Amino acid sequence: MQIHTPRLTLRAFLPADLDTFVAYRSDPEVARWQGWEAPYPPESARTLFTRASADLPPTPGEWRQVAVARRSDDLLLGDCAFRRSDDGQQAELGVTLASAHHGQGYASEALAALIDWLFDEVGLHRVFANCDPRNPGVIDLLRRVGMREEGRFVASLWWKESWVDELWFALLRHEPRPWRLTGDTTTARSPRGATAGRSP
Repeated sequence: MQIHTPRLTLRAFLPADLDTFVAYRSDPEVARWQGWEAPYPPESARTLFTRASADLPPTPGEWRQVAVARRSDDLLLGDCAFRRSDDGQQAELGVTLASAHHGQGYASEALAALIDWLFDEVGLHRVFANCDPRNPGVIDLLRRVGMREEGRFVASLWWKESWVDELWFALLRHEPRPWRLTGDTTTARSPRGATAGRSP
């Protein structure tokens, strides 16, 4: 899998990505909203890289990470993730960027490209994501890529030693995708704190 956008390449992880990947996952501000604790163990990264190199799309129920690299120099900026539902026609989404690259529109550009691939190449019916209501940056990000807020589950998830609410967002294949209306994925600026979903 390799997807190009004006500024990014979504691709498989490379061995050279390992140190950067471990570094941004070890950032407490990045890990705060995600399904791991900082510091992030290098051995976990190696396992994830091996799993991420398997065939795409993955078996339903499995998360799959995709590297997000800057197109000009192939520098790893972060990763996108998706997990196909058991029916194989839907996918949960997530995105994580290193703190140094927040606020530059990279998260929305990467997420838009992943959504296009899942709808147009894989043929999915629906994509969805959830986030913590205390994370306004990601709420804004999900809205900017056209996802509808479908509901708030109150104290529905035991998360890092406390019960937390979940906001759920979704987009159907036939619904408008804002970047297609404007012709520019970079116009939806990803805010600071742009880590969406609770991927592994």
